[in-house]
Amino acid sequence: MHPVVRSVHDLVSKIEPLDDLEREHLSDALAWIESTDDIFRHAKPATPPRHLVSYAVVVDPSDQSLFLVDHIKSGLQLPTGGHVEPGEHPMVAARRETREELGLEADFTIAGTEPIFLTVTATAGADNNHVDVSLWYVIAARRDTQFTLDPHEFRGGR
Repeated sequence: MHPVVRSVHDLVSKIEPLDDLEREHLSDALAWIESTDDIFRHAKPATPPRHLVSYAVVVDPSDQSLFLVDHIKSGLQLPTGGHVEPGEHPMVAARRETREELGLEADFTIAGTEPIFLTVTATAGADNNHVDVSLWYVIAARRDTQFTLDPHEFRGGR
């Protein structure tokens, strides 16, 4: 197993599942990681058809509120995040996505630099069908933080 893939495997294997669904997702993700070194997206929209994603969920530590963005392509209210670049550590991807999408330096003080959970999600769209294996990180920011949203990705956020 490639060293970077080994580090992702180790990261995923440390996650304690919160329920049976996450237990299934973790098992599926670990089996996938053990079967290939090709876990990063190399070409848009979906090559390979299963790849790693990091989400950075912004939480206000004072009241536990979340900040979600109105994602243009998906049409959904989501936390910020994106694809993990080839060879990139998922936490570094969460930090990079926070900076690119919110104009904010990631503050991992709420939950640390380890992901809090994992999901495996089939994504369907007009131009692609693929599976995102997503690691979820928690980023701290106050409710009144002025974010600089990427207008190419988001209609807004709240």
